[in-house]
Amino acid sequence: MDGGRVAVVTGGGQGIGRAVALAFALAGDVVAVLDRDGAMAQECCAEVAAAGGSARPYTCDVSEAADVDATFAAIGRVDVLINNAGIGGRGILGGDMAAWDRVLAVNLRGAYACSRAAAPRMRAAGGGAVVMISSTRALQSEPDSEPYAASKAGLLGLTHALAASLGPWGIRVNAICPGWIDTATHRSFQRRHAPEHSEADRAQHWAGRVGRPQDIAEACLYLCSEAAGFITGQQLVIDGGMTRKMIYV
Repeated sequence: MDGGRVAVVTGGGQGIGRAVALAFALAGDVVAVLDRDGAMAQECCAEVAAAGGSARPYTCDVSEAADVDATFAAIGRVDVLINNAGIGGRGILGGDMAAWDRVLAVNLRGAYACSRAAAPRMRAAGGGAVVMISSTRALQSEPDSEPYAASKAGLLGLTHALAASLGPWGIRVNAICPGWIDTATHRSFQRRHAPEHSEADRAQHWAGRVGRPQDIAEACLYLCSEAAGFITGQQLVIDGGMTRKMIYV
């Protein structure tokens, strides 16, 4: 990739990742959209192009280090990395060890592999910014969610460890913990629909609404900007106040 700042978004085919890719592209960055589903990566890039931005698709399974290394070699320069790729899986009540291994491989190993591939490229570019998309599930849980919760909590530890290691290279590393984010409008074109939320849904949030993918995308833009130059090793909860709200049944 040639030109200005290059932003890599993993799991960019749909959901939060697609919103992030669109936001960075419309802000003037060239976006590398990575997704295990190459068709979804291409669809995201087509949407970016229709909006006037620049993006290129890459089919990549972030759990495979060799695949990650080859993809980043093809991308070249990297200034921004959004580690968004993630999957869920059943836990101790209904899952098996294969489910545990797969979730940890994608959500945590994948973020480390991408950060490891991006770091020397950021150093060569004079610095950069990494954002981990963790989850409020790193901080609170429902039953049978152990693989997901552990992987997302692991991203928080990885965040401050990488911030310590990469700070001398001019690389800042932060994490975002999204709460309930409705991705209905950022799915594949065939699966998009208008979100529907009840008053009870909205009442769970002090902000009075359910989160939108753009809420996370805007935070990513800020954390990767010069305005956030003194912020590193931190975690930002974006959940409309849901995890702070006391709810009595």
